Amino acid sequence: MEALIAEHEKLSKSGTLSESLDDIQRIIDILVRARETAAASPEDTSVILTKLQNPVKSSFEDVRKDLEDVRKQHNKYAKLLDKVFPHYRSSGPRLTSYQKFKDKVLPQMEYDALSSQPARINRAIAMHLLREGQFSVASTFLTEATRKESLDATTEDLTMTGTEQDVGLDTLKSEDLRKQFGNMYYILHQMKNERNLLPAIEWAREKRAELAKRVSNLEFELGKLQFIWLFIGPHSASPNTRPDVLLGRQRALDYARSELSHFRSRYFKELRQLCGAIAFCPNLEQSPYRRMFINNDAWDQIATAFTKEFCSLLGLSADSPLYIAATAGAIALPHFSKLEVIMKAKGTEWTTEHEIPVEVPLPPSYRFHSIFVCPVSKEQTTDQNPPMMMPCGHVVAQESLLRLSKNSRFKCPYCPTESHPRDAMELYM
Repeated sequence: MEALIAEHEKLSKSGTLSESLDDIQRIIDILVRARETAAASPEDTSVILTKLQNPVKSSFEDVRKDLEDVRKQHNKYAKLLDKVFPHYRSSGPRLTSYQKFKDKVLPQMEYDALSSQPARINRAIAMHLLREGQFSVASTFLTEATRKESLDATTEDLTMTGTEQDVGLDTLKSEDLRKQFGNMYYILHQMKNERNLLPAIEWAREKRAELAKRVSNLEFELGKLQFIWLFIGPHSASPNTRPDVLLGRQRALDYARSELSHFRSRYFKELRQLCGAIAFCPNLEQSPYRRMFINNDAWDQIATAFTKEFCSLLGLSADSPLYIAATAGAIALPHFSKLEVIMKAKGTEWTTEHEIPVEVPLPPSYRFHSIFVCPVSKEQTTDQNPPMMMPCGHVVAQESLLRLSKNSRFKCPYCPTESHPRDAMELYM
């Protein structure tokens, strides 16, 4: 599974069509310039068209190579996917995961929660595009999603007039929201590519009050990494190989005195460790502070923490809900497909509407809601059957409570305490 995750990350970074789009844009620019030149000098049209052949042909060749590289990466990922999930491999010719599922009819339900909420789906798509920095695409999508279309007189107007206001679709058009995400991507670019923490530190200072309400340590962690960066230096992988190590130490100390002193009351231990590491500078790699100063993942970790806090202050989750839903669905799809085969063989049907009949092994980061399984009935509690805490502190489902008590005093099934069902308190999870 680790290899699959690594290949997925590699594919997400390099297996895109960005280079192909750049090549296509160059072809468009060449053709536009040629058209303008031909319009200005009609007598030279044949010469202009002749000169176009080589650059256009070369650009199309670049597009073909880009698409071929993307195709190879996708095929490699598909083969690894089949290797990780071998029980879905057919006995005939080898098929990719896409080929196995593309023509498969998925289980149908009479009630489809998404079909009645097109505005919410559009909002999720638009928000995902904004979060990914695809501002022009998001703008076009929002325009198309909210534009009123003239239909036949017998057809109802399908535009989302009232619903889109309820889910805030129009608010995504605001320039302020796009500027916010634009600022986030600028700071992340400076942080990851330029190793420049100053824009992030400045943002954290401006949001100090809001971050303090969240009990966030982002501002200190940014200052801490800036201290380490100054201490080690930008061009060295090891703190002992820079010739101006004394200058780096002095810069780090000056920065700590001027910028980190106000963290003394809350992060005194961490500041003491940062300054104490100076004594081990000739041999920092063998010191107790090695893990703090030599951490290859420090920049990625601080970028993740910054993104989380930035989105939280906007009232958003750190990860795109659309991406999470699509990924969770991709994880669950093989389990549901296998379940469908089993139910078909046994002649049974999926009768539950608001819960799934099998456990889907989602990653811990994809679990957002607490659940409680009644220790008496072994059933998961719901809004109609909530968890109830008895005076002794033990918790059972409401139906189990009523079944045990029969509306009179009863003994707790897990301790000698007796109580009445009216003394039980509902728990909200």
